[in-house]
Amino acid sequence: MAMNLLVTGGLGFIGSNFIRLILSRDEDCRILNLDALHFGSNMQNLADFADDCRYTFCQGDITDGALLARLVEKADMVVNFAAETHVDRSISHPDSFLKSNVIGVYTLLEAIRAHNPSARYVQISTDEVYGDILTGSFTEESTLRPSSPYSASKAAGDVFVLAYARTYGLEAVITRCTNNYGPYQFPEKLIPKTIIRAREGLKIPIYGTGENVRDWIYVRDHCLAIEEVLRRGRKGQIYNISAGEERTNLFIARFILELLGKGEDQIEFVEDRPGHDARYSLDSSLVREELGWRPEQSFEEGLRMTVEWYLNNPDWYRPLIDDSILSATPWRVQW
Repeated sequence: MAMNLLVTGGLGFIGSNFIRLILSRDEDCRILNLDALHFGSNMQNLADFADDCRYTFCQGDITDGALLARLVEKADMVVNFAAETHVDRSISHPDSFLKSNVIGVYTLLEAIRAHNPSARYVQISTDEVYGDILTGSFTEESTLRPSSPYSASKAAGDVFVLAYARTYGLEAVITRCTNNYGPYQFPEKLIPKTIIRAREGLKIPIYGTGENVRDWIYVRDHCLAIEEVLRRGRKGQIYNISAGEERTNLFIARFILELLGKGEDQIEFVEDRPGHDARYSLDSSLVREELGWRPEQSFEEGLRMTVEWYLNNPDWYRPLIDDSILSATPWRVQW
């Protein structure tokens, strides 16, 4: 039976990779992709599906209640990727994060409650809602301690989702994932920025000492987990998603330079951003044991594939970069 899937924010990094995955695995799925084409969205991410009869694009914002009312009526499932996501920009310009990540989530939930309360809903969140952790790993029951305007806005959206699941009985679930990497990631992020700056012969800016630790996951592995949660996750449940591949930012920079045959003299330590979390780590036992998900890609091989993708696709990233995007201290930029 054909499934009608509404994806919001599907022209961003993770959303477009998710749509690619579903279209490659499900011949009967029909996807409507709602995206406002704001910062980080790119029509080129899914340009090769423009003529696919299973895929339809609609430009619009998740804060537009009238538009959402029309779109959710025909959806069997809704996956919300729409969000402002860059921590550095949230420091200098937090108001847009409140609009998208809180008001947008509320508006989407209201549309589902009023017009299609049986629709399945997945909220794509982040490990950053927990704050940082020096030892051990966060579970789904851990206290939320967001450190930035970005993570605070995502935490607020999550709380709305849980409240609507309990109060109104919506078929809603939440995924919280660690740092993603892979093709089509906007150049402002650590890995693509490092690849691009290194290729262009520019210095590689590293905050502070570079010892901040992130738990990395290849984007396709994340999307496979989302698919499992979408189809089989329990209503009102949170699922942490992690590959357990912890690396320091300095290690990332050094490894990319090694893959490119560049020297470590390109690394430049710069002023740390305010409130920079020291370490993220998630316990993903629940999604592994309950839904049988496992990551398929090792970090080293995934990063090699990612570097190769950016080297082979300069026509994709070059129209997106400017001095602000490649800034050494983007949290100081007035976006």
